[in-house]
Amino acid sequence: MQSSPSSQADYDDGIDFAELFRRLKRGIPATLGLASLGLAIAAAAYFAASPQLAVTTNSRVVFSFPGFEKGTYPDGSKYSPDDLRSPEIIAEALKRQGLETTQDVQGKVRAALTVEGIIPDSVIKERDKQRAAGQTPRVYVPDEYTLTFSLPGKFPLTGRQRELLLGEIVSVYKEKFIRTYVMLPLGFGKAFESLSGADYFDYDLVLRRESQNIDTFLTQMSGSARAFRSPRTNLSFNDLLKQNQLFTQIRLNEVLGLIRRDGLSKDRHLAMVKMDYYLKTLGDEEHRAMEEEKVVQDLLKQAQERGQSYALGIKSQTPQQRNDSLVVDQGLVDSLLANDAYNFLVRQALDASLKTRRIQSDIAILQERRNNMENFIKGNVAEKDETLALFQKSVDELKKVYDGLMNDIRLTYEDYQQQQYSDAIQVSMQPRTGSFFRSLAMAGIAGLGIGLAAGVGLSLLGLVGRRAA
Repeated sequence: MQSSPSSQADYDDGIDFAELFRRLKRGIPATLGLASLGLAIAAAAYFAASPQLAVTTNSRVVFSFPGFEKGTYPDGSKYSPDDLRSPEIIAEALKRQGLETTQDVQGKVRAALTVEGIIPDSVIKERDKQRAAGQTPRVYVPDEYTLTFSLPGKFPLTGRQRELLLGEIVSVYKEKFIRTYVMLPLGFGKAFESLSGADYFDYDLVLRRESQNIDTFLTQMSGSARAFRSPRTNLSFNDLLKQNQLFTQIRLNEVLGLIRRDGLSKDRHLAMVKMDYYLKTLGDEEHRAMEEEKVVQDLLKQAQERGQSYALGIKSQTPQQRNDSLVVDQGLVDSLLANDAYNFLVRQALDASLKTRRIQSDIAILQERRNNMENFIKGNVAEKDETLALFQKSVDELKKVYDGLMNDIRLTYEDYQQQQYSDAIQVSMQPRTGSFFRSLAMAGIAGLGIGLAAGVGLSLLGLVGRRAA
């Protein structure tokens, strides 16, 4: 018996594409309706939930300064990317933008800011190869970081305000870096401020030490920046060093000479008390310095004696070495260690000796000044008005020259440091905030896609678009 055509169709494994297309065609109205419904529902849901959703503002910052590759700041202190979101930075940025600076707001802003390093794929591959080869990869410090600022949409900040706040945070951090490593220390050049209300005797101690500090600083800068010349002052550090020397020889020595010649003091007996206490302090420092020098000299003597024995040990072991041996000679290692220890002790002995001699020199100078002041007290020599007037005139001229010198030093140093750290902190991507309407459109497109998929699926199953019987 032959099977009927209907039974053959029931067991046919083929796909009837014509039927599928007919179903899709009949379900087009329903599919479009579901797509529109999905679009509307998704857009409405996103619009309702947007106050609770996080709005993200992104930026990128590049760091480049000496020591950064080692993870340190120019002064050797440890560097951390979280310094960019430190509490004082956040508080200052909020204040400059005219926003609330309460502890609650500061905490929320700081928690919303993340700093993540950007590591290139090439670096990751290279480190994986080193690990596979059994090597320990060195510490990698990223030089570019992504700043991500995420706060809920209901937070009282517009998109533009978020961008300005993120940019202000970077600006405040950069200014802090400049204050720390570009400008002169705040205490530098404040000699006359520290002398306010001080006795004339203190002028000698403070101003001479200030002159020595300036000389040391300019000598160091002259060695590290020989070819630099400031565009604002048209001076080099060597020019400033010569100016400081002339300042000391002409102006400073004139004032200090008047103090010594006339025994100037607001209270000579009180000045004697200060000198006696200072002499006692220097005496204690001299005693400690001499003890340290003695210890270092004894260690140096022992190192010299051991150095000779190590040299004999190397000579006795040399003929026994084999040419094909890869073993390190222990005598050579001991000799190298002994030489390093000896060189270290030599430097320590030199420093200890110079420290002792410097203290002894200060004691001798101060003792001579004390004897001079004591002679004025015993002779009952009064200070004349014209002497004080001449001294005050010299001090005023000294301060004027000192202020001019310090201004030149400050400008020259800032020009040099700005040249050195001109690209220390660079914004490689300006702050950008995700658009609300773009996110709304993406949510609508997602809902549209879901609606289309649902409509197509139902049409293929024949659940929609069926003709009425």
